[in-house]
Amino acid sequence: MPKSRIRKKAEFTPPPSAKQATNIKLTSRSWVAPVMLALFAIGLAWIVVFYVTDGSLPVKSLGNLNIVVGFGFIAAGFGVSTQWK
Repeated sequence: MPKSRIRKKAEFTPPPSAKQATNIKLTSRSWVAPVMLALFAIGLAWIVVFYVTDGSLPVKSLGNLNIVVGFGFIAAGFGVSTQWK
């Protein structure tokens, strides 16, 4: 069986106009975890207080929308958690 020819591959050289990658300094995000946990705790406390007081607290005029407010705080906590690195 005949042997195939071996071809030399040309070495890759980057174009001369290619820019060097710059180091990106990440800013400190030490505020994210405390704010996230605080929003979770506020939302949970809001819902628990609403159920324990039979709807008279935290805001009586909202009625069952107090649950939506509590879950809103919890959702905001999840929103803040996307900033955590």
